Amino acid sequence: MAVNRSDLTLAVEAASAAAVLALGHFHARSDWWEKSPGNPVGIADLEVDALLKAALLGARPDDGWLSEETADTADRLSLRRVWVVDPIDGTRDFVQGRTGWAVSVALVEDNAVTVAALAAPARQQLFVAARGQGATCNGLPLRVADLPSLQGVRLPMDAANLSAPFWPSPWPGETVEKPNSLALRMAKLASAEADAWLEGRTIAEWDVAASALILTEAGGVVTDRHGAPLAFNKPLPVFHGIAAANAALHGEVLARLDHALKLFAARRAKAE
Repeated sequence: MAVNRSDLTLAVEAASAAAVLALGHFHARSDWWEKSPGNPVGIADLEVDALLKAALLGARPDDGWLSEETADTADRLSLRRVWVVDPIDGTRDFVQGRTGWAVSVALVEDNAVTVAALAAPARQQLFVAARGQGATCNGLPLRVADLPSLQGVRLPMDAANLSAPFWPSPWPGETVEKPNSLALRMAKLASAEADAWLEGRTIAEWDVAASALILTEAGGVVTDRHGAPLAFNKPLPVFHGIAAANAALHGEVLARLDHALKLFAARRAKAE
């Protein structure tokens, strides 16, 4: 299916405007509170969310809406087209003055992402992708690294986790920077700054919608914990585990994620 380029233009313009607004709050004193323990939200999130909603639905009033900072409704489930956004992905880095946050905008059509814009203004980065048209960062084409095996693999994770006991064996590589934004962690794979990323916790659709398309258009592979392609605009908009890498590594990364998740499940069952 050919992507309507005006949708791409709309996504890029909205994400760019939202990034300027968010950057105005960065390092500024503003109100913050916790939606849940360890899950901060602030005035910046809400203002960026309002800007994105006005820009995107103002131009596409018949589309649906799914955002971290907007109360979800079932209305979106009957629609083919839904905008999936995270106004500030990586809020903890934002609050603490670190650069690992981004504005994430994705258009989902028939459960698949067709357009993506990921703006990280504190890093002066704008990632853009459209299905079948490739991915870019600041206008330059992106391509995943061609590492053929796990030897030397680079992962955006804490160094202590390389040899954690829940893996079948230590990772034979090294860690790279781990931004708080999950979208930026995946974008590091698209820009060949990392080779693999995996997450066993529950992940919201808005955390990875834009970056999933950016990665796949850069030649990468991203799936759920069962190896299935990511499907969006589900009634419960979450994933229980994600594995991402280039095509050569994805199977091994997925197997390691499966090993860890089964180990955790066995421990929970034993504890009960």
